[in-house]
Amino acid sequence: MRKFFKNPTIIIAIVLAVFAISCNSKPYNPNAPVININFSIYPNTLEYQELNAVGGWMYLTAQLPSYGIIVYRYNLDEFKAYERKAPNDPYACPDNRLFVQLPYVIDSCLDYKYSILDGSIIEGTGYNLIEYFTIFDGTELRIYN
Repeated sequence: MRKFFKNPTIIIAIVLAVFAISCNSKPYNPNAPVININFSIYPNTLEYQELNAVGGWMYLTAQLPSYGIIVYRYNLDEFKAYERKAPNDPYACPDNRLFVQLPYVIDSCLDYKYSILDGSIIEGTGYNLIEYFTIFDGTELRIYN
């Protein structure tokens, strides 16, 4: 056991590993709705024609307490999906829904501005947009948490 602690290479490797793991974690947002989001859409169909081109977006409905989902086509093979419930003080206004004004997502109640590209907050302070996972296989887009 003493040899283990005398070897500085092992100690440095452990410290770096712990540091790297902690840097990848996202801060917990207590305003994120506690629901199961798990559904699929087919963005190449006419029903979702707004998503056919890169940079296209649209609103989708989801079960309460979600306020709905903003889906954005980031590139040919990747989509972003964000909760429409405001991540910062979601109950400040009765109709506190986020809306898209490219290239931003706007919180009309607090005058906060977020990037639609990655959900990061641009104007205001607090949490980034609440993001859901997406998987696209070329035909089916699955959105889940």
